Amino acid sequence: MTRTILTLCGGIGGAKLVYGLSQIIPDENLINLVNTGDDFIHYGLNISPDLDTVTYTLAGINDRKKGWGVEKETWAFLNQLKVFEGEDWFQLGDRDLATHIIRTTLLQQGKSLSEVTNFLKSKLGVNNLIVPMSETPVRTLIQTNEGLLSFQEYFVKKKCEPQVLSIEFSGCEEAQLPPILEQLIESKGIEGVIICPSNPFLSIDPILSIKPLKDFLINRNFKVLAISPYIKNDAIKGPSAKIAYELNKEPSPVLIDKHYEEIADALVIDHEDKGLKEEIKMQTYVESIVMRNNKDKQHLAKFCIEYF
Repeated sequence: MTRTILTLCGGIGGAKLVYGLSQIIPDENLINLVNTGDDFIHYGLNISPDLDTVTYTLAGINDRKKGWGVEKETWAFLNQLKVFEGEDWFQLGDRDLATHIIRTTLLQQGKSLSEVTNFLKSKLGVNNLIVPMSETPVRTLIQTNEGLLSFQEYFVKKKCEPQVLSIEFSGCEEAQLPPILEQLIESKGIEGVIICPSNPFLSIDPILSIKPLKDFLINRNFKVLAISPYIKNDAIKGPSAKIAYELNKEPSPVLIDKHYEEIADALVIDHEDKGLKEEIKMQTYVESIVMRNNKDKQHLAKFCIEYF
């Protein structure tokens, strides 16, 4: 029986699993709730990196080597920006730039972020629902040994080098849920939730900082499955392990078990971490969680769906 699955995702790891799920679940039964904590305004443009990564991946036009951005990208705009000694630390490719210009224009015309996201993904041929976690800004702010930094300052401009002391989510208390999400919550239309192997601190926690969303997951009448983003005390990709150590936590499936204990029923860990099963309280499954290619993505996606 086909079930309606909601994913919580952000970043490259989340996009990979979402792609795998999109290949085995009917379009109308896959809804992707995407982190917008790293959204920001740059040169007057509204940029939503995680929404774009998920959209480009599902559209099959993502840069597979980088994991972000658009394939066959060109950089004429960025090169000309350098001529004028503009800030070039955030790479804006020519094709990617079109996305940001259209998003900004539609938002200025009064469209909501979810409406704009739906328009963009539809134009790129994506049929699955892609839903921002909030219509209003919720900004990830990182307190570091170099002071308070916005997400993009920390992640891109500073290359994740400063030591992380704490993380906060400005605007989470006032966050406005997209109407489609409110309808799903009220109708109890979700039959299962998958927490993707995204960075727990920078991709999933911003979503969980929105109280109605976290309450929805705590008071659930459906199963919630999480996939560990760690293997052998290291992140599959990104700075998640570094951040964990700086927050005095050990990056392992045991951390994920504790981190999601209120909202998840089961956890998928890699074969290399099977020795940790006895330390994990929630129901634990062992499978390969590294997604090197589309076959791997679909294999893990099928494994996850079988849980429900």
